[in-house]
Amino acid sequence: MTEFINFYLVPGLVLGSIYALGAIGLSLVYGVLRFANFAHGELMTLGAYGALTVKNTTGWPILAALPISMALTAFAGVVIDRWFYRPFRARPTIVVVIASFGMALMVRSLVQLFWGVGIHSYTSGQIQKPWLIFDTLRLQPKHLAIFLAALALMAGVHWLLKYTRMGKAMRAMSDSPELARLTGIDTESVVRVTWLAGAGLAAAAGVFLGLDTQLNTNMGFFLLLPVFAAAILGGIGRPYGAMAGGMVIGLAEELSAYPWIGEAPLLSPGYKAGVAFAIMVGMLIWRPSGLFRGNQF
Repeated sequence: MTEFINFYLVPGLVLGSIYALGAIGLSLVYGVLRFANFAHGELMTLGAYGALTVKNTTGWPILAALPISMALTAFAGVVIDRWFYRPFRARPTIVVVIASFGMALMVRSLVQLFWGVGIHSYTSGQIQKPWLIFDTLRLQPKHLAIFLAALALMAGVHWLLKYTRMGKAMRAMSDSPELARLTGIDTESVVRVTWLAGAGLAAAAGVFLGLDTQLNTNMGFFLLLPVFAAAILGGIGRPYGAMAGGMVIGLAEELSAYPWIGEAPLLSPGYKAGVAFAIMVGMLIWRPSGLFRGNQF
């Protein structure tokens, strides 16, 4: 049981919280603008490398650099929408989707241009000893920081959507964009806030993934599949569903490698991405609206 908690359950919760943050941002954008942003993963990469620059420049801890990275990435998201997505909003959705593919390649190339293609780390040369609890449970300080910070950001999203006027406008536009316009909601302001929130959360997901592992310029691309799986599982366009979906995908990936039968892993760790893909495909076949009855592709 101790091995299960230390090496499977806790990493699954941490990974699930990272997926949840990315999926929330993806669902917010889809819910308001009705298109799947395939550049979302590169915003995670941009946020992760932005935090690295802030850390190296100021010497601050990575969690102190996080708000600046989120703000810069949020601004980048608004700029991308204004100059690259907004001109295509009146066109068929597939045009914007293809544009997002192009934007993903552009952002990844810019990251490689400025930071190179090598692997970076927030804690280069530093080894953190795990906390020993009750002489059996081992907890990495970074895992606790990631999980608590992710919960705080999710609580912030809940407060925004539930208790603020802009959050209510975002929910109204997600339910019916045309009706929202007819009732006098400033839809352009809603779009800007959506991009600020979605890109900021993407940056947080990228920073937390980099803190948990390492930074490389393809990290956002590899993160995109499980994030989409989490969003679809919860119900695309439903932020609360994305939170639940992220946790389920993260736990499913980690627990799939546990030796449930015999001593060998149930699935090789190399098939973790396949678990997310299988869940996503199964949900699209049997319940396209997701657990929280979101929009359908």
